Parts: sequence; C-alpha cells; structure tokens
Amino acid sequence: MVPVSYSVAHEYLHHTLAVYKRLEGPRSEAAARQLSAILSRFLARHEACLAAAAGVAQFDLVTTVPSSDIRRDEHHPLRRVVGELVGPTRGRHERLLIRTDFPVKPRRFDARRYESLRLLHGESVLLIDDTWTTGASAQSAAAALNLAGAGLVAAVVVGRHINRGWHDNDRHLEVLPFDWSKCALCAPDRLRRAA
Repeated sequence: MVPVSYSVAHEYLHHTLAVYKRLEGPRSEAAARQLSAILSRFLARHEACLAAAAGVAQFDLVTTVPSSDIRRDEHHPLRRVVGELVGPTRGRHERLLIRTDFPVKPRRFDARRYESLRLLHGESVLLIDDTWTTGASAQSAAAALNLAGAGLVAAVVVGRHINRGWHDNDRHLEVLPFDWSKCALCAPDRLRRAA
C-alpha cells in the first residue's frame, strides 16, 4: 500500500478528504476535483513505480475500496473521482467490489467485508482508497479481489491519516516533507533514514 501523502488531522488534505464525501453541492464538488488533481498528478508520475514494485508492466484494472457504510457505498464519490475525473485511471476503472452486510468490527481485516461483483481471471488490479488509518479496509478489499481470482493487487491511498501529537509523528513530518517527484517506492533510502 503506497500513500500519496500524509493526511494530517485537522490540516488541508484531511479536511478535503472529509468534505468530498460528507457534504453535497459546490464544496463537495470542489473537494472531489482537488482530490482528482492530486491523484492524477501522483499516478502520472508514480504508477510506474507501483507496477515495477509489483512486477507487472501495468495494471489491467483499477477499482476503489467501497465505503464502510453499505448505504453510502451505492453513491461513493471515490468511484466518480477514479472513474471519471482521473485521466490515468478513467479507461481502466471498474466497480469490482461491494460492501457486504457481514458484521466486521471497524478497522479490522476481514475478506468477508467485501465481495466481488464478478469473477476475475488473473488480471492485475490497482486498488485505490481515499484514507488509510489502519489499512484494514484496503487489505480486506485486496483479499476479496484475490478470492475472486485477481492476479496481483497493489493499493494506493490518497491520504495516510496521522495525528501530529502521536508518538514521533511531528518529527517524521519535518524530516519527510512532501515532494511530487518522489514516492514511497522511488525514494526508499530517504524513508529509511527518517524512520
């Protein structure tokens, strides 16, 4: 799982990720367009890094992690962002997963959380999520895709949620400033030094 950026609690990206899916109207649309610009720019520069790390030439399909709420999942705005607004994913996007009604505790891994809408036949899949807190949702979605027959599944998350006040997070944020030219895969030495 590769994050585009940190989503620091109460800061700009954290706010944008909340607004695009919790509000309606012009503010939500503006936030969705901002997220699509972020994701477009990141994937244009770094999707090749993910593919190389995964051992594939490119990803055959692109899909999104469903909402944790079954009612909200039917109209989850991330599908629109990835399927319509983000150029690098538009032609490969397909809704592959839905949220099941299987009871799974929040922030816990369980492949039964999601089910595939169709069988897959070894296609490589780029899985996109908006926020990574524990990683359980994306891991559960990847497991469900594998159970449906997907080949390699790699994940990108727009914002890795952190709080400046937890442990050494504030220090890590100072040591690892955001840089469009680098991702967690193509700048591993810098990340190891900061850890």
